[in-house]
Amino acid sequence: MYHRLSAVLFPVMTLMFIGSIYWGYQEHQEKNSILIKAENQYQRAFHDLSYHMEQLHKELGSTLAVNSTSQAYQRKGLVNVWRLTSQAQNEINQLPLTLLPFNTTEEFLSKIANFAYKASVRDLSKQPLSEDEYKTLKTLYKNSDEIAGNLLNMQSKVLANNLRWMDVESALATETSAQDNTIIDGFKTVDKKVSEYPELNWGPSVASMYQKRSVKMLGGKKMTAEEIKKLAAEFASIKDPSAIRVVENGKGTEYESFSVSAPMAGSDRMIQMDFTKQGGKLIWYMNPKDVAASKITVDQAEKNATQFLNAHGYKGMKLTNYDEFNNVVSFTAVGSQQGVLIYPEKLIVKVALDDGEVTGLQANDYVYEHHKRKIAKPKLSAAAARKALNPGFERTNEGLAIIMNDLGKEVLCYEFSGKINGGKYRIYINADNGTEEAIELLPK
Repeated sequence: MYHRLSAVLFPVMTLMFIGSIYWGYQEHQEKNSILIKAENQYQRAFHDLSYHMEQLHKELGSTLAVNSTSQAYQRKGLVNVWRLTSQAQNEINQLPLTLLPFNTTEEFLSKIANFAYKASVRDLSKQPLSEDEYKTLKTLYKNSDEIAGNLLNMQSKVLANNLRWMDVESALATETSAQDNTIIDGFKTVDKKVSEYPELNWGPSVASMYQKRSVKMLGGKKMTAEEIKKLAAEFASIKDPSAIRVVENGKGTEYESFSVSAPMAGSDRMIQMDFTKQGGKLIWYMNPKDVAASKITVDQAEKNATQFLNAHGYKGMKLTNYDEFNNVVSFTAVGSQQGVLIYPEKLIVKVALDDGEVTGLQANDYVYEHHKRKIAKPKLSAAAARKALNPGFERTNEGLAIIMNDLGKEVLCYEFSGKINGGKYRIYINADNGTEEAIELLPK
């Protein structure tokens, strides 16, 4: 009996053993294939980064070499600088450097890209490069040469020693082995040198992009937790303030705020709010709920959103856009002054389409941008601004609006809404010089 049983089981077990070996071999081959593919992608991104940084240095040199009156070539050079810097940023993002402090170099490249873009999009014949901008370009030319040289030095070591990027990934995951990795040390050296560069004059348009909002920008006194509790109770119509929980965030920093949570009356839901400590401004409100189906129209939801804004002190806001998702509609509301829409001064209101209840409010932009503006009269008439529109554009509405342009400046524009090529658009024409400042595609 045992002889028969072994005669049957032995070949079966042998086949299973051979099968497991084959399966393991296949898994090993697939794993090696994935590792080789990842290694090739890392190598390509690194060598492309080194090449594009060298090309960036040459392009900056060419832009500086031409006569100051050659605005066409300067524009071409600046566009190429922006393109090459953007490519270099993309290649850095493809490398396994998430655990490595390389953010200083990334921010530096980002500022170069924005500096080149904002200089190239303006009319250089009317507003040529300033003396400060030339100084900035000369400094960038020198700095890019050093960065490119360091990367080329790293590249030669990678090729000479046949270094692998997969080892970098392993080294970053293990702090003990990360100390003597040639590639990691090379990137740390680059980032350290970039951090030591003196701060450049990037100009107000670029500097404004990296200006962080903080409580110092706000007026009013610093609020206490008890004062915030009262404000939250008033905003959410909570009769029992003792049920409200207030937590202070970022104490002693530039981002001091209070987070508020409170049970909603007659429900097991928790209302969430954030207030600034300086001035006690509401920057975020959420009343989460599951919305199973739509029972009201968007028009009814719009009325509810407007009533909510008026009831909570956001008077004069105009709903300009909406987006519907999961039976909740999000309205974008902007401020207005003297009949002019103020787009930087915006907030978002969310309304549930089952019963029209407001489920959210995002007021961060409104808090930091809401102030009285001195609005000058437009130099162009609406009729003159219409001449800048495409002849095929079918206008449905027009008015004045203040928007933020590509240079980070507020500009007064004529806002034209209409249709063309089967789509709905808003086109913003500068009210002083007739140039197209922005085009926005609207949801159907």
